[in-house]
Amino acid sequence: MGRYYDWYEPSIPKEVKGGIKAHSKRGSFVRSWWGKRWIETLEGFDIGARLARGRSYARKGQVATLEISEGEVISEVQGSEIEPYLVSIKLETYTMKQWEQIILSLLGKPIFAAQLLGNEMPHDIEAVFEDKGLPLFPERQKDLETNCTCPDWSNPCKHIAAVFYIMAEAFDNDPFLIFKLRGMDKDKLIKKLTERGENKGGSMQEIMPEPLPEEPVSFWGQKENFDFTLDINSPSLHAPLPKRLGLLPFWRSSKNFTSIMEIYYKEACFYAKSLIEKF
Repeated sequence: MGRYYDWYEPSIPKEVKGGIKAHSKRGSFVRSWWGKRWIETLEGFDIGARLARGRSYARKGQVATLEISEGEVISEVQGSEIEPYLVSIKLETYTMKQWEQIILSLLGKPIFAAQLLGNEMPHDIEAVFEDKGLPLFPERQKDLETNCTCPDWSNPCKHIAAVFYIMAEAFDNDPFLIFKLRGMDKDKLIKKLTERGENKGGSMQEIMPEPLPEEPVSFWGQKENFDFTLDINSPSLHAPLPKRLGLLPFWRSSKNFTSIMEIYYKEACFYAKSLIEKF
């Protein structure tokens, strides 16, 4: 026999005006590996048909509000009742001392710091956290404290599942929200990465500006000795500035803004390199 919550007739939720409607209409809900990793956490809870109903709620825009703070997510989800249900999801935050250890490990891998500053989550970053015994993503259901004011006795319910999906899409656009949920927001992390990076390289000595010479030839040098070479190599991270800016608030195209800009950056680099090779 099937479980009760897998076969009972679901109620019809009330329509929400201005709800957070998911961009995904069908198929995969998110694009990034870290967004998919978050959904894997939800799918590992074995909540049966409530998973599909939560996904449907997210796509219909039943999630009215979403606020992600350090260690907690607060959301309102409109169900079949007049008043929306209040959903809370809590995750353990790490202390500043623990974050200092993580940041030092990140600085030991310069590409990781560069990718983070480019609004991109490094593929192997979980290993940095696991090495310190501090997982980035929740590993078990008990790692999360979830609550909903709906009458459903199951936890997580379809309303919590809907919030999980909207969170995954939010993480997809801004990976720093995952760090914020663990107790370190974007501004503080970037500041600490920058400060620690400078300290690691030693003290910065002040360099006094050197005045320009009066004779132009002294600045430019003799023409016959002028030797100019230009080498263009493809960068390891494309479109760093758009990725740093994150998702545009009013971007409503079916295509992702940063993905489009990444393609343009790659094409521009290829075109510039082809021009240099002609000379």
